Amino acid sequence: MLYIVITLPHFFPGEAAAITAKFQAGLERLHLRKPGSTIDECRSLLREIPACYHDRIVIHDHFGLLEEFGLCGVHLNSRNPSAPDGWKGHVSISCHSIEELAACKGRGFTYMSLSPIFNSISKAGYTAAFSNEEMFAARDSGIIDSSVMALGGVCPENISKAAEFGFGGVMVLGDAWR
Repeated sequence: MLYIVITLPHFFPGEAAAITAKFQAGLERLHLRKPGSTIDECRSLLREIPACYHDRIVIHDHFGLLEEFGLCGVHLNSRNPSAPDGWKGHVSISCHSIEELAACKGRGFTYMSLSPIFNSISKAGYTAAFSNEEMFAARDSGIIDSSVMALGGVCPENISKAAEFGFGGVMVLGDAWR
């Protein structure tokens, strides 16, 4: 099961060291998500992370940093709904309904996230949007499979439930930074 960490939306002192420590401990993928940030702020953070980890970083904004740092790829969202022209690397996307997820299947995404699966740790009042029955039905129909990542409220206590639902991995935000 793929384990992906998403950065906090704000920068904090020692962030590059914390990210580096996660990579050194075996983190496979990090999503650099800093809505409202400037390209220079993201560039500064990336400069502090050893280059040997850059190919494990996916960015949500400032796609111009892809080639400058040799990053893994891009994650599409409402702020950035399209990959850069000519980009042939990793492209992932956020989905917030089973129907949206089904519509994204077969479109060439490296993986897709579906959220919120569990009650959020980092966003107050952001609760699970799907019942167990809906999750199992989506798994049984092939909508949820190894190319879909569970997002929202993921913590060690429910990773096995995400696997039971058929997800190929988890994306962790709140629990990763506690």
